[in-house]
Amino acid sequence: MSRAPFLTTLTALGCLLTTTTAQADTAITYADRSDALPRHAYTGGWEHFVGGGVAVFDCNADGLADLFAAGGDSPARLMINSSERGGALSFRSGQISDITGVTGAYPIDIDSDGHLDLAVLRVGANMLLKGGPDCTFEDAGAAWGFDGGDRWTTAFSATWEAGADRPTLFFGNYVDRDNPDGPFEACDSNELHRPTVDGWDKAVLEPGFCTLSALMSKGARGATMLRLSNDRHYYVKGGYEQLYDLALDRFLTEEDGWDKVSLWGMGIAERDVDGDAIADVMLTSMGDQLLQFGMADGSYTAAPYDIGTYAQRPHVGEDGRASTGWHAAWGDVDNDADTDLFIAKGNVEQMPSNAARDPNNLLIQGEDGRFTERSVEAGVASLEKSRGAGLADLNGDGKLDLVVVNRGAPMQLYQNTTTDTGSYLDVSLYQAGANSSAVGSVIEVLTNRGLQTQEITIGGGHVSGQSVPLHFGLGKAEKVQVRVVWPDGEDSDWVEITPLNRWIELAR
Repeated sequence: MSRAPFLTTLTALGCLLTTTTAQADTAITYADRSDALPRHAYTGGWEHFVGGGVAVFDCNADGLADLFAAGGDSPARLMINSSERGGALSFRSGQISDITGVTGAYPIDIDSDGHLDLAVLRVGANMLLKGGPDCTFEDAGAAWGFDGGDRWTTAFSATWEAGADRPTLFFGNYVDRDNPDGPFEACDSNELHRPTVDGWDKAVLEPGFCTLSALMSKGARGATMLRLSNDRHYYVKGGYEQLYDLALDRFLTEEDGWDKVSLWGMGIAERDVDGDAIADVMLTSMGDQLLQFGMADGSYTAAPYDIGTYAQRPHVGEDGRASTGWHAAWGDVDNDADTDLFIAKGNVEQMPSNAARDPNNLLIQGEDGRFTERSVEAGVASLEKSRGAGLADLNGDGKLDLVVVNRGAPMQLYQNTTTDTGSYLDVSLYQAGANSSAVGSVIEVLTNRGLQTQEITIGGGHVSGQSVPLHFGLGKAEKVQVRVVWPDGEDSDWVEITPLNRWIELAR
């Protein structure tokens, strides 16, 4: 994919918006292409009941996203995308050293050389793999001055703080394996790695409440902070969801307006869902899947129950016990300009309080803001013990495909075959120097359906990260306006983009 110059044509806001009414309700369909993946499963004992992530990223610059899947006790697997553009999905095995103990991975260009690297989370020492041409990787932790520790790591996030040449890295740890009184009330502490001249300075963040997901983002407060989702199953009492202020170097409290919410937290997915330009957040859990709407004062409020996102019980079968939600991903799967939601589900192992056969969710948002379950119709209601996932366009046809990692069962791959979809625009950013992918930028896309905003972040999900162009479904739009708020707060001009149905890269 060649570099595209930043578009500088100034168009008066509101003069070009030519969308018509939203398209009619579309039948969502996916084709099971799991046989087109190299066979791989996430395996292992108690330490791999959680985890099981996948990194989705283009490691050979051919414009198609490749995969790196955690294996637990099995070696992690690199899978190279060999799909024909617009054709059937297909992947082949890539060459990478055998790495076991992997719980998840996140793509990130640590040294800003244009090649995506991998932050690899493990039961054991975490690793930083330096990416090179044609999907080559080498362990660069020692060369970069990185201390990978020896913990049970189940969460990751990263961002570039002002003036830094390297990213700030967060590693969230689960139960302390060295505590003889565990596992209950034995949550491990977490680690914040801030860049120095020759590596990173590691700080311990306490208390830790068994973190299973982390996200550095602007959130509803508009300033980059670190949000942690924690597993109440092991902290048992006294713990809660946390927000760490990077500027103040401390966790926020109720005096700061941070409400203490306790849940069996598994995953985080953030996006402005209701079109008010304030980020909302989905928190997966053993039980209710909690959608919180961001408010203008920086606080959050729980979505009303009838919105359809709580998904607290299996929607097929007769098992009435609570669901177990893991990875959540927002994405407009039919390109109608209303963002939809995928949730990977599955029992931890044999937990009797929760459903044994727990289908994944595909919740389609209507124009009224309510969500309807469509996973059975779409063909993605797997009953495996699903964990991590990726929702991304894998063959360049403008429709979001789906890959799911399962515990003790083969990975699953689904190609989006929905017909009569709307228009779309894929947007990525580039800036010279550090933070080449402009992590922390906010991309705004405007049509007469309203404003869509997405922030470029690294983190969230359940041990699964993506570094792909941000995808915007546009309904029947023929042209749109786009603006970028760069990481340093600089606003670009609003610019007109036409034609649509393509990928663009904006640079400065």
